[in-house]
Amino acid sequence: MSNKEVKAALKSAREAIRNKEYKEALKHCKAVLKQEKNNYNAWVFIGLAAAELEQPDQAKGAYKKAIELEPNQLLAWQGLANLYEKSNQTDVKGDLADVYQKLLELYESGDKQKWCDVCNKLVELYHQEKKYLEVAETWQKLIQMKQEEGAEKAELHQLWKKMIQLLKDSTQNQDDKTEQSLLTAFEHAVNSADTVPGEDHQNLYKDFIQCLSKFPHETARLEKACNDMMALYPTMSYPLEVLCLHFIQSGTLSEEALHCFSRLLEMDASSGPGIIGFGVKCLQEKKYKEAVKSLTEGLQKTTQCPAAWHYLAEAQMKIHKHRDAVLSCNQALQALGNPEGPSLRWKNLILQLKAEALIKIADVDAAEEAIKALEQIVDASSDPVVLAIRGQAYLNKGLMDQASKISQELLLSHPDLAESHALQGFIHYSQKNYEQAERSFLNAIERKAETAEYHQYLGLTYWFMSDETKKDKGKALTQFLKAAKLDSYLGSVFCYLGNYYRDIAGDKSRARGCYKKAFELDGTDEESGTAAVDLSVELGDMDTALSILNEVTEKASTGTAKWAWLHRGLYYLRTGQPSQAVADLQAALRADPKDSNCWESLGEAYLSRGSYSTALKSFRKASELNPGLVYSIYRAAAVEQILGKYENAIATYEQILKKTEDYVPALKG
Repeated sequence: MSNKEVKAALKSAREAIRNKEYKEALKHCKAVLKQEKNNYNAWVFIGLAAAELEQPDQAKGAYKKAIELEPNQLLAWQGLANLYEKSNQTDVKGDLADVYQKLLELYESGDKQKWCDVCNKLVELYHQEKKYLEVAETWQKLIQMKQEEGAEKAELHQLWKKMIQLLKDSTQNQDDKTEQSLLTAFEHAVNSADTVPGEDHQNLYKDFIQCLSKFPHETARLEKACNDMMALYPTMSYPLEVLCLHFIQSGTLSEEALHCFSRLLEMDASSGPGIIGFGVKCLQEKKYKEAVKSLTEGLQKTTQCPAAWHYLAEAQMKIHKHRDAVLSCNQALQALGNPEGPSLRWKNLILQLKAEALIKIADVDAAEEAIKALEQIVDASSDPVVLAIRGQAYLNKGLMDQASKISQELLLSHPDLAESHALQGFIHYSQKNYEQAERSFLNAIERKAETAEYHQYLGLTYWFMSDETKKDKGKALTQFLKAAKLDSYLGSVFCYLGNYYRDIAGDKSRARGCYKKAFELDGTDEESGTAAVDLSVELGDMDTALSILNEVTEKASTGTAKWAWLHRGLYYLRTGQPSQAVADLQAALRADPKDSNCWESLGEAYLSRGSYSTALKSFRKASELNPGLVYSIYRAAAVEQILGKYENAIATYEQILKKTEDYVPALKG
């Protein structure tokens, strides 16, 4: 076949392809290849015809042969791209990306429009594959090419916005280069917008700030973006809220942070982050109750802020609301999700605080939960303070051997740590080894004198050690006073001060003040509440006694606060107010239906009111519960006598006299 005939055959092949006669085209091409086996066009036409005849493998082979012959010719690469684009096989996507890369190279110095078309296709392909770094690099080449061609600002703005759209899902599995590309795109988009200020620009800025807040190490950029946005949109609270949350989450409270909190509250008094910020400021200033109030209020509006929940738990611990602190720690952990990086530090802090709160609750279940929390702390075994907390958890759980083992290890490895000596002190105290406990607590105080709990336990050690140390002003009393001074929210220490002033010093007035304070700090402390009421009565101050009882009974739910209902019921009984006495004594019995003395008092109240039948039932119930209550049996007989049931009354009197021959009221009856 001559050169002329080869050309004619190729022309016929082209005509056949145009007329969709693909088999005919293949015949012509094969005839050419017999003569010229390296004919580029013949291989390209075979690729085209085979692709149309749905013979992809033959088409691919033909295109690759053509490429091998002429690597920098366009036709075969274009054909291969078309073939791969039509393929349903997922494994060709990598090959297609390589083909697009080659086409970009071939178009670069010539057809810019086609270069852009291929670039768009390549980016779309990378995006489907979630290859965000390749998306970023390729799109940046497109923008660079447009810039070199002198594209308008508006067109470039749209391209940067498109880049944001392409990369915005990449923040989950972010690598540093992609992250930087996304942030660069935001910066360019924000700075190239036409209408500033304007709604689109405002929303773009918000998205930029939201994106920055996901990257803990971009704090400088975040602060700059928030400040820039505030300058452009001074009435918008959003950037200020993000900045406040950033300061809260970072755990550093600079002057700038405090300024942001107050500025946000001036702008919007109901802003969650602003109220949280104010709560954190109160915590810093040791205004713990105000801190709890503000943090609680702020967290109702902005729930997903782990650091704020941690601060709330911290404030609750300071005022000894330990169960509340545990709940706040749980909320913090929930808001944290699966932490990594800087968030892991928060997780460890929260778990440690939760364990400390559970130990203060001091029951076996709480101790078990504390151990579970400590097990989740990363590198817990290398932190001696965490080990000391674990030792206390074992102690609360009654696992003395494990607690002692940790104590001994800590004293050897960290003899200068206050917590090492305190743990040893708690162990000795629980075993009533008061002299050893005294030594341990003195050692702990020597290393950490500002811890109220150590002074309290040293005071308790002296209280139970001997009558001499209990009465010695320089011992128990001094330590209780130091503890109270260091921690004015420690209710239990005020209760012990009350015990000292009442039982040792005989100062009822001062004792009453201490019990009252203890009860104000801890409304569940029945011992202090009862003592405050009893001493008020002894001091003739019924107003104070009643105000305490009224406050408790107003808040009490059904079946609780028996002591308060009983005290107030007896007061009403003594002061001739039987109806009120009946109501209160019934409430006391709902809390404890088996209290025979309470039933006896209720009988008296009914009797005073003239309700004889119910009085009789109450006295009988009291003697059923406690057959030794002769007075109740006697009162039942007296009521039967009033009701005219003489035979029953006589029988009951005789029953009493059998047991107690000289019981005068029964003899009279």
